Amino acid sequence: MVAVAAILGALLADPALADGWRMLHWVCKPLATALILLLEWSAQPSLSTRYRRRIAAGIVCSLFGDVLLMLPQDLFVPGLVAFLCGHLCFLAAFLSDSRFAVRPQWLLASWGYGAVNLWLLWDSIGVSLRLPVIVYVVVLSSMGGQALARAWMFVRRGDAQAGGACRAAVGAVLFMLSDSLLAWNRFHAAIPLSSLWVLSTYYLALWWIARSVQRDDTLVEAGVAQ
Repeated sequence: MVAVAAILGALLADPALADGWRMLHWVCKPLATALILLLEWSAQPSLSTRYRRRIAAGIVCSLFGDVLLMLPQDLFVPGLVAFLCGHLCFLAAFLSDSRFAVRPQWLLASWGYGAVNLWLLWDSIGVSLRLPVIVYVVVLSSMGGQALARAWMFVRRGDAQAGGACRAAVGAVLFMLSDSLLAWNRFHAAIPLSSLWVLSTYYLALWWIARSVQRDDTLVEAGVAQ
């Protein structure tokens, strides 16, 4: 409900005024992310302490990014850096139990998706923003590709961690979609109801990634059996 309130506030706020809807958005946007962080931290049993901490760090960075990007000032680059750090934390979490590019085709596909978006938007991106955006796209697509590769690896093995890895992959893909919508809306042309599409995919992305922390019952039973 808090996420819905954040989206409604963004949709109904007067662009030129700090009205009641704008205040609702300012309060509920970071609060929704904080509640997802609480969900992640309280999930039991966790896959591992290291994985939980890295995912939590990523959500905390996203929370900082929320605040920076919603303020009236143009803090796009600091917000971009906050989310960049968040994706690095998520990538570190996905590397805690799988090597980088364990299934190269998924990483290449993710890089390809990022490269195509960057190429299509290139002329619309200001010169001063091009380097930060390139770095961000590389890190974001690496995070998404690693999440997909990790999920594919565990599914093919029939590993008990497959459920959590698939949840993380869903979240990573949704994060890439959310950021793509945000980029097209900012650099190319206004998307109708952009706040609805960007924020809904963003909160779903964080929620799925947060849920990946919880270990499946099958993994618990396997551990007991050993």
